[in-house]
Amino acid sequence: MVGDARTVSVAVEGGALAVEVVAAASAPVLAVHGVTSNRRLWNWLRAEAPDLSLVMPDLRGRAGSFAVSGPSSLRQHASDLVRVLDALGHPVVDVCGMSLGGFVAVELATRWPDRVRGLVLVDGGLPMAVPPGLTPETVPAAFAPQLERVSRRWADVDEYLAYFTRANPLLDAADPLLRDCLDHDLSDGRVFLSREAVLADATDVFFGEPRWREIAVPTELVCAEWSSGPGTPPAYSDEALVGFRAALPTLRRPRRIAGADHAATIMTHSGAAVVGAALHDLLTR
Repeated sequence: MVGDARTVSVAVEGGALAVEVVAAASAPVLAVHGVTSNRRLWNWLRAEAPDLSLVMPDLRGRAGSFAVSGPSSLRQHASDLVRVLDALGHPVVDVCGMSLGGFVAVELATRWPDRVRGLVLVDGGLPMAVPPGLTPETVPAAFAPQLERVSRRWADVDEYLAYFTRANPLLDAADPLLRDCLDHDLSDGRVFLSREAVLADATDVFFGEPRWREIAVPTELVCAEWSSGPGTPPAYSDEALVGFRAALPTLRRPRRIAGADHAATIMTHSGAAVVGAALHDLLTR
C-alpha cells in the first residue's frame, strides 16, 4: 500500500471518531465500512488502487471509535460523516460504502446532497430482501452468530483470524491485509465492537425509512454472486437489479463479481480491483 497516511480524531456527538486519511492523486473518496467491520476493510482497495485519496473512518461503536456514546442509526452515522468532511475541509466528495456503509452513503447523499458528488455501493445501499422470519424483535437472534466474537477473549490475532476465516471461507487466512484488518478490531484480547450499535444499525437497514429513490448523483453498484459462500443466494438477484435500474435513473449498469460472496467483494484483491475500477469510472465521468 502506498500513499501518505495519517490518523485524525474528529469530534462528534458522544465522543470522537478515529479517521484514517490517505493522500494520493485522486479527488477525495469517503470510504464507509460495514456493520461489524472497521476502517481497515479498505486495505485491499488501497492495494489495488493506490492512486485513490481515501478518508476512512471507524464508525461509532467500532474499533478506534468504539468509545463514542449515544444511539446509532443511519442518520447518526451520516451526521458524523458530515462532521468528518467539515473537519478535513472537504466541501464535496465521492462516497464508497460497503454493506451497511452503502446504506450510510445513501443517507448522506439524500440528506446532505450538496456534500456528495457520486456513489459506489458495494453489496449494500439498495433494499435487500428481508430474510424469512426477520422482524425488529428477532434481529438480536439473527445477528447472534456475528456477535459471538464480542463476548470472547482472544489469545491473539491468530486465534481470531482462524475463527474469522472459518466463517468466511473465501478469504485467505495467509493474507497479511486480512490479518491487519482483524488486528485493528482487537484491544487486550477483546473485539472492540458495540453490540448495541450493530443491532440498531441492522434494524435501521431492514426496517427503517428507505431513501434510495431520492439518489440524484451518479451511482455505481458492485455486488456479489453469493451472500455467504458458494451457492448461497445473493443479496441482490438479477431481477432486483433490473428493478433498481428501472426505478433509479442515476444507477449505472451494476457489476456482479463472479466467484465472490459478500465479504469477498472487498476483502480480496480480485474483488477490490472491481471496486477500484468502479471508483475510477465514477471519478473520471
